[in-house]
Amino acid sequence: MRWWSVANFVSNAGTWMQLTVQNLLVLQITGSAAATGLSMSVQAAPALLMSVLGGAAVDRWPRRLTAAVSQALLALIAFTTAALVALDRLDMTSLMALAAVTGVVATVDNPACALLGNDLVPAEDVPSAIGVGALVFNAGRLAGAALAGVTVGFLGTAAAYFANGLSFLFVTAVIPFLRPAAGAVRQVVGKGARRGSAMTVREGLAFFVRRPRLLALAGVTGVSAVFGRNYGLTLAVLVTGPLAGGAGAFGTVSTVLAVGGILGAVLGARLRRPSVRLVGALAATGALLQVVAGMSPSLAVLLVLVLPMAVVESVSDTAGTAVLQTDPPAHLRGRVLGVWGSVGTVWGLGGPPALGLLMELAGPRGALITGGLVIAASIAAGHLLHTRRTQAPAALRPQTLETAA
Repeated sequence: MRWWSVANFVSNAGTWMQLTVQNLLVLQITGSAAATGLSMSVQAAPALLMSVLGGAAVDRWPRRLTAAVSQALLALIAFTTAALVALDRLDMTSLMALAAVTGVVATVDNPACALLGNDLVPAEDVPSAIGVGALVFNAGRLAGAALAGVTVGFLGTAAAYFANGLSFLFVTAVIPFLRPAAGAVRQVVGKGARRGSAMTVREGLAFFVRRPRLLALAGVTGVSAVFGRNYGLTLAVLVTGPLAGGAGAFGTVSTVLAVGGILGAVLGARLRRPSVRLVGALAATGALLQVVAGMSPSLAVLLVLVLPMAVVESVSDTAGTAVLQTDPPAHLRGRVLGVWGSVGTVWGLGGPPALGLLMELAGPRGALITGGLVIAASIAAGHLLHTRRTQAPAALRPQTLETAA
């Protein structure tokens, strides 16, 4: 698990380095901010339709082999991009094509690597392992963003892509030496393989739709993703607008958000029995903090609120991921993660535009306040509905009454 965490840190740092540089590269090629957003959407779009197939592949194939091959393919894409940049042969068409291929490979790589990490600890320690993964992710994100500027400044844009390729190869080299822990949930390879791939995908969809816990988790996560959480957008407009701060002030807010994410991941790693109810309670708490943040009279007050907002969001994410990865039976977990990937892509693609429209109509303060109230009210309504359903007395049939008489 220590080796896997180190490998993931290196890989996350390389990935965030490349993502940062990719945005700058698109701006250099096109001079258009819209094109930058388009490149990110092209990379995310394959998950909308193909995540369910990627999850089925993870359930069918040996997990270590699947993760190693997908990491090697991602390394090949990064090295190809680095070569094209170094030779000055990269145009917008080839960049978009490479981004799309990266998105396709990621539909297999993401669930494979997520579940592989769970194989390395006993079943009861999976929530803690997920918390460690969240900590590694946030630390890698910070390191990657910082390394991007240094790498481009001293070695050029191609070096960032080359470094990311090396980070994928490092993960590929570590995977063969990983061994499942005693008491870990074992993967059942090929269960359902005698039936067609359509049936295996259908099984994952059917399990997800018929599982109230997962539907409730999807509802909480979805409303939070659309009306909150996009703090890079809402807080940027709030800081530079009503609070009259500059880029440096928003940089400070971003740093506090990152620190809060790390602290939340540390707390999340201590969770033993996460639940959807805990996820909902944390999401509602974060929404109320968001409402108060929207009323902040100064940057200092906002900074005080941003830290607990980030901590609550990080713990909520860790708890939700633990529920998602442990609730399904072992032979369906890849497919359930695949369904979740498709659903999450809808939120990822639709959330920022919807929030941007809300800010156009209500301003940054109004968007934060309205969004937070919508999240809290939705979660409260869902909780009341669930409580009434579980507490409703069961009606006795006439036959039962006659028998009792």
